[in-house]
This record gives sequence, structure tokens and C-alpha cells, in this order.
Amino acid sequence: MSDRELFETYKEQVYRLCYYMMRSHADAEDICQEVFVKAILANRSQIQELKPWLLRIATNECNSVLKRRKNGWTKELLTYLLSRPRNSNPVEEGYDQQEMKMEFYELYSRLPDKLRMVVTLRYVNELTVPEIASAMGVPEGTVKSRLNRGLKNLQKMATTPQVKEMTSSEARL
Repeated sequence: MSDRELFETYKEQVYRLCYYMMRSHADAEDICQEVFVKAILANRSQIQELKPWLLRIATNECNSVLKRRKNGWTKELLTYLLSRPRNSNPVEEGYDQQEMKMEFYELYSRLPDKLRMVVTLRYVNELTVPEIASAMGVPEGTVKSRLNRGLKNLQKMATTPQVKEMTSSEARL
């Protein structure tokens, strides 16, 4: 497969993974470009499955960027979302749906990187458990347990209140 064919075949899947991991179009484009530069420069003669191999490069690149960053901006977004008053105006229903989507992405972004990676590969990139195991270089049992934990964590975060009520003594401090 030529470099151009490699790029044309897998660009959308790699970009989608990068976008869901980084939650930014600009970051996803940069990382996607890095992935294909590395893939083009690499010796692909021994690679049997190109898709899991490319997605593994992408996950490693995303993890590298995430490890270098502090999640300050996600904390700011969460604080903003929790401090806003809720509007029940029917005219703003579309806006509320957009907010709900943002809140879901916030919950999703609070998943640990390893769990978020598996959930993304499974439900966004539609990889099978064996393909995910190959892409991440971990056993299939690990993929299954991370997938299970990721889904349970999302469910738990969605059903538990985000902020506890302050007692009067805490409010005075």
C-alpha cells in the first residue's frame, strides 16, 4: 500500500480517534499529521494489520500530549457548568441539548486515559476487542475489564450529584 493510499484509507478513523481523545479539532489535526508522518517514515513491511497499528500510534501520540498537559481547562469548564443557573425556557431547548452534550463530554473526559482510550476505540472507531488489544498492546481480558470499568464509571458519574451541598459552617469559611 502506497503512502497516499495509507493516508486516504485511514485518515478519517485516525482523526476521529484523535478528536475524541483530545476534544479539539486543532489538536486532533496536529496529532493526526504526526501519526501519518511516523507511519510513512516507518518500515511497514512487517505490519500485518495496518488499522490497529495506526490507531496504536495515534493512541500513543494522544497519551503523550495528554501527559504533558494539566487538565486545568477541564476543571474550569466543570466549574463553569456547575455554577450556571439552569434555564427552563422552552425557546432555549436547543441550547440545553448542546449543554447536555458538553456535560457528557466533560464526564467522558474525566475518565482515566486508559479507560477513555478503550471506550473510544470500541464505540467511536468500532474496533473489536481483539483489535483493541492489538492496537494497545495489552491482553484481551484487560481490554474487556477496562471497557466494563469505563462504562460503569460513566454511568456512576452520570447518576451521582456533581456538587455536594455546603453546610453552613463550610459556607462561612
